[in-house]
Amino acid sequence: MATYTEVKVQGYEEYCKEVEKHKGQAIFTYFSGSKNAEGVSWCPDCVTAEPIVRGELESLPEGSVFIYCQVGERAYWKDPSNEFKRILKLTSVPTLLKYGTPQKLVEEECYKADLVRMMFSED
Repeated sequence: MATYTEVKVQGYEEYCKEVEKHKGQAIFTYFSGSKNAEGVSWCPDCVTAEPIVRGELESLPEGSVFIYCQVGERAYWKDPSNEFKRILKLTSVPTLLKYGTPQKLVEEECYKADLVRMMFSED
């Protein structure tokens, strides 16, 4: 039985709205390259990492929020002035971030179930 809430968003504005809506809760965000009509991301690392991250969701703290955020098309992501890079200081996708903390897992770190579990379960 899931004790967390999952929200799917696309783009920076939707992401900010959800963060605002869930202020005060533990918020974890998985940033991924956007998916095409077949549901496949342009980012091969994101395709590899997603099932691993999803496999650890049961480790999320009670009452927390998991935001699955698609950052946009590859061309937008590659632009150094996009909001994710400029404001959130993301350097790559996939990135798993615990909101309001310096904790994040980047690229291959998201392939490691134990690292993901640790991030989800520590206070």
